[in-house]
Amino acid sequence: MIRDYTKINSFPHQLDNIKIGVISDTHIFDNSKHIPAKILEAFRQVNLIIHAGDCTSLKALEELKALCPHVVAVAGNMDLDEVRKKYPAKQLLEVLGYRIGVMHGFGSPAGLLELLVEAFKEDDCDLVIFGHSHRSFNEKVGGVLFFNPGSAIDPAAPFNSYGIIELTKMSPQAHDRQKGINARIVKI
Repeated sequence: MIRDYTKINSFPHQLDNIKIGVISDTHIFDNSKHIPAKILEAFRQVNLIIHAGDCTSLKALEELKALCPHVVAVAGNMDLDEVRKKYPAKQLLEVLGYRIGVMHGFGSPAGLLELLVEAFKEDDCDLVIFGHSHRSFNEKVGGVLFFNPGSAIDPAAPFNSYGIIELTKMSPQAHDRQKGINARIVKI
């Protein structure tokens, strides 16, 4: 069963490539923390930004919206009520014909991948973007690319990072749609 996807169609029709900036686990509560300048500079060059949860307050999302008119987010387990009221825990998007699932995740990081596989098993996704573990991940599982950009600012993480995903428009009849997805982790 394929569920309804939010189609992101407000890009110019002539675009055959879309660049997505991906960030998660910023945990910005107040004005004392900001998204690192390197990430903000990189995100000035993207068509879409996806925040995979635990922005904590709306402040991080406001910083991102100042850079790019297209920002999609999900609520994470540490997000305040102001975020949870505005953003769902799970989103399904369609961008250039690619089906993208977005969910922060919860529970033990040891079982996170299994939780995500189960959460999106009936959604026919090409790509699943997630957060929660503060560890980057960029691997195919069962024909679906699972992508975690890691944490942008966690000092306890092995390294801080964000993600860039480039989508290339492909024919709907293409046998291996994964060839049109170029996803990479960027260490900062």
